[in-house]
Amino acid sequence: MAIPRLRDLDGPAVLSYGFRPFFLLGSLYAGLSILIWVLLYAGALEMGTLFLPVDWHVHEMLFGYLSAIIAGFLLTAVPNWTGRLPVQGGPLLGLVALWLAGRFAVFLSASLGWWLTALVDSAFLAAVALAVAREIVAGQNWRNLKVLVPLAVLLSANVLFHVEAHVQGVSDLSRRLGIAAAIALIMLIGGRIIPSFTRKWLVRENPGRLPAPFGRYDAVSIAVSVLALASWTLAPELVLSAVLLAAAATLQALRLARWAGDRTVRDPLVLVLHLAYAFIPLGLLLLSLAILAPDTVPVGAGMHALGGGAIGAMTLSVMVRATLGHTGRAVEAGGGAVFIFAAVFIAALLRILAAFDPQMVWIHAAGSAWALAFLGFAVIYGGALLRPRI
Repeated sequence: MAIPRLRDLDGPAVLSYGFRPFFLLGSLYAGLSILIWVLLYAGALEMGTLFLPVDWHVHEMLFGYLSAIIAGFLLTAVPNWTGRLPVQGGPLLGLVALWLAGRFAVFLSASLGWWLTALVDSAFLAAVALAVAREIVAGQNWRNLKVLVPLAVLLSANVLFHVEAHVQGVSDLSRRLGIAAAIALIMLIGGRIIPSFTRKWLVRENPGRLPAPFGRYDAVSIAVSVLALASWTLAPELVLSAVLLAAAATLQALRLARWAGDRTVRDPLVLVLHLAYAFIPLGLLLLSLAILAPDTVPVGAGMHALGGGAIGAMTLSVMVRATLGHTGRAVEAGGGAVFIFAAVFIAALLRILAAFDPQMVWIHAAGSAWALAFLGFAVIYGGALLRPRI
């Protein structure tokens, strides 16, 4: 007998699958928090948080928005990997409550104190890691245990972020560690889903050259890239880090070229995955150049290429595809999807430009485009996330 995909749920549809609440809340938070950040950056707003404004922005993008999307993705993907039923109903609501508690704790940290804030904020990623580990072990899906490594590193980076902000007044190693963990997760999971979705579409719509299957090259490129990110995290001014980052950028660019993305122009849902991944070699290269020529290339260019480009665009593209597929809708990009994809790429490119030319006009434009992308997702797909599968 086929394994049922869902239990009978006596409750709202939004709690029937992990992607529903976390994609909706994550997209709303991504859009609204960036608007708050623009006001903070301009000095037009103050908040009751212990973090410096830039630290609040970095923290909430990495450990607020991104943690929600990772949770939504993994709580949806793991049942497909293991054949087990998804976390839903009360347990899912508990995870949502933990995530919301973390956001309020960080926002009100000046009143709560740093250690209580750190405890509340870190509880969410710890709970997600435990839930994912339990399902993978129960399903004996041992090969996917590796996703817990970058998840554990992200959790560690979050804890370290609070400690650094308290002890030295500003985050340092922790923000690099958080970005490194996120990029490692994208290289791992993106290396699975991008060739897979590309192959399926090409076989059906454009027969010919297909993506190269995962092999030794992929394993080497990931290993070198992880090594480069680790070196940059620990020694961001070391020439060896620059050399490793440049090597990783080259390997990741070639890896992307092996996936036949140039043949997917007719399908925005597939093409956007390739374009989003392209920000990984771009970001790694910019980080390398920032070490070798710091007076010419600012480190913020590379960090925003990885953060706004690779993380932002990749998560948004996965959110759209997963929402369409898991709510019973046609997996194809309409005008709304194309609009928000264009907005997130414009936001990333403008923010990279702003690193070179830090004028408020570029910051405002990038923030506005980012808000349009993620609030646009909530408007276009919010109904599908809230209603039962059709």
